[in-house]
Amino acid sequence: MDIPAPQGQLEAAHREPPGTLRGAGVVCHPHPLQGGTMQTKAVFRAAQSLADVKIAALRFNFRGVGTSTGGYDMGVGEKQDVLAALDWLEERHPGLPLVVGGFSFGSMVGLSAAAEDPRVVAMFGLSLPVRMYDYAFLADVEKPVLVVQGDEDDLGSGAEVEPIVAELGSHITLARIEGSDHFFDGHMDEVKALVSAYFRDGPGGQAVEGSTE
Repeated sequence: MDIPAPQGQLEAAHREPPGTLRGAGVVCHPHPLQGGTMQTKAVFRAAQSLADVKIAALRFNFRGVGTSTGGYDMGVGEKQDVLAALDWLEERHPGLPLVVGGFSFGSMVGLSAAAEDPRVVAMFGLSLPVRMYDYAFLADVEKPVLVVQGDEDDLGSGAEVEPIVAELGSHITLARIEGSDHFFDGHMDEVKALVSAYFRDGPGGQAVEGSTE
């Protein structure tokens, strides 16, 4: 399926679980120039994690990836892609609270776009590449954020990320996975369980439920 975007269209996949939905979310993929797509395993499994707790999940290809129109824009245009995805979700699921997450490059783009969007009540980032990007903008965010980081991540180990997250504020929850690399090889079930738990009855879930009361 395709969804409209300022530069044309974005190739997307929408997972809508049966029953009453609690919310809807967007999951962003890793770097387009390094093989990242909406089919990347961590992105696919994160969408499953949301659907498992009755949050509809939209994955999409950034501009220039797959059949999405446009070209790589160093994260700037990609933020507009995230907003276009949120617009589509809002139209598809009017009144539902929205969440945004992303893996690696997708975490930087997704979180920065969602940080200033009042429709988004909670966020999550998987494998934050803190050696490449600055996440200081999260200090100004009041909504809850989950960060899942592998202790052996070569773009920012759990030990490196922990003090960074601590300085940004108590609204951020860090979950470190022992022995995991950047791609969570062999640890994907742990990632999936952490995301589901966070949005079922953790801070993310509380934000989703609180916005619909």
